[in-house]
Amino acid sequence: MNILLHKAPTRGYFDHGWLKTHHTFSFASYYNAARIHFGALRVLNDDAVAPGMGFDLHPHREMEIVSIPLSGTLEHKDSMGNVSAITTGEIQVMSAGTGIQHSEFNGSSTEPLEFLQIWVIPDRVNTPPKYRDYDIKPLLKHNEISTFLAPETDISIMQQAWFSWAELDRGVEREYQFKCQNTGVYVFVIDGEIKIGDTVLHRRDGAGITDTDSITIEAIQNSTVLLMEVAV
Repeated sequence: MNILLHKAPTRGYFDHGWLKTHHTFSFASYYNAARIHFGALRVLNDDAVAPGMGFDLHPHREMEIVSIPLSGTLEHKDSMGNVSAITTGEIQVMSAGTGIQHSEFNGSSTEPLEFLQIWVIPDRVNTPPKYRDYDIKPLLKHNEISTFLAPETDISIMQQAWFSWAELDRGVEREYQFKCQNTGVYVFVIDGEIKIGDTVLHRRDGAGITDTDSITIEAIQNSTVLLMEVAV
């Protein structure tokens, strides 16, 4: 098993006043030649947006974009006429395809918004843009590793990718079996502290794991973990 460790303090960080953002991989003004991507996983941004603020209308092309609120309300509008607001336990999935414009705002005038924005390189191009949002709460089971996005399911992207969520109590161990050959799993600790093999991950640490067909996650503290299995 090979583990590529990214400690939380080593991420790119920018404070724009209304936006405080951490970049696991090279993005915008943050460039690190050793951190361009993990296989098809291109962007993992950890954003905190002030009340009433957000990203104005901007374009995307040929990218799969998954947004996951951690707290607060995320409002979305796009050039296809979609308007939505999602909160914790819901996700947005957007295929930019041949081109789409969208805006993202904090839907509250008083409460902050925290969300993850994840970009995955698609396995095909020149497709029509699409947008969907989903309530994933019915798919998540406490003290289990619950897959909520997978190929050929209602919640999928244009890539061989599986996203899973785990809320584990202290002392719980769970095994994750890789879904496919020639993939790797990027593990991102949203809260808590976990152990994989001899590697300990704390809050907002990430690790790209390859050269194995399974991993065991041990929760050292009550922990919330996102796993993203992608082609590598």
